[in-house]
Amino acid sequence: MNPALAYVVVYVKDVAKSVAFYAKAFGYTVRRIDESHRWGELESGQTTIAFTPRHQRETDDLTGVVQNPKSGYDRPPVEVCFAYRDVDAAYKRAVESGAEPVSKPEEKEWGQKVGYVRDIDGIVIRMGSYVQAPKQD
Repeated sequence: MNPALAYVVVYVKDVAKSVAFYAKAFGYTVRRIDESHRWGELESGQTTIAFTPRHQRETDDLTGVVQNPKSGYDRPPVEVCFAYRDVDAAYKRAVESGAEPVSKPEEKEWGQKVGYVRDIDGIVIRMGSYVQAPKQD
């Protein structure tokens, strides 16, 4: 049996701010924020979206320091993708909640509608429709 993907951890400047932003902009419910504000989680189904400070002393010595983009055009080496039934409405909500618009939703050749925004830390968020599996003959 394959292991389940349990967490995706996003390294951010301010955990509480990022948790509140993701809850408002992308429609998630906050599961918890610890008292130290060094860890926060959102309810997102089987996989938890978690947030922790960019400079986390507990892991810096073990796994290395998180690298920040060198310019506003550089992007972190991660993209967070959310699936929605109504991508246009989700995109509008995200932008109205403070996400930076990157690319309005458009139909792609593979049959998915996709739009892009950046979160308050500059992380690229892909907002796409669900993709149907091809029919078997």
